[in-house]
Amino acid sequence: VQLQASGGGLVQAGGSLSLSCAASGHMFSQYFMGWFRQAPGKEREFVVTVTRSTGSTYYSDSVKGRFTISRDSANNTVRLQMNSLKPEDTAIYYCALKWGFLRGTDFPTLVNDYDYWGQGTLVTVSS
Repeated sequence: VQLQASGGGLVQAGGSLSLSCAASGHMFSQYFMGWFRQAPGKEREFVVTVTRSTGSTYYSDSVKGRFTISRDSANNTVRLQMNSLKPEDTAIYYCALKWGFLRGTDFPTLVNDYDYWGQGTLVTVSS
């Protein structure tokens, strides 16, 4: 499985950007696709994840209400719309995929939960 991320760039605080991630290769029907980010000198952190089958989502508190993830199940792609961006959103954003389905509200939020990773795309928010 390969993940190809696109989008990102430079934007002023308060602006918007969108990221996309396309998965290819041998795909199963049940998986999560999510986004993580890593700022300079910091650990990679969870941003959001979505289930392929139902579109159920889970957001980190830091982006809730500002970011929206959507998925195209037929094409195995996800899109992350980022609004009201802040300088602290500056990071390399990575898309990731985990096989499996949602049990209750047990969304995968740890780096080690995910099986595949994209190459990362830089988002820079200037103040």
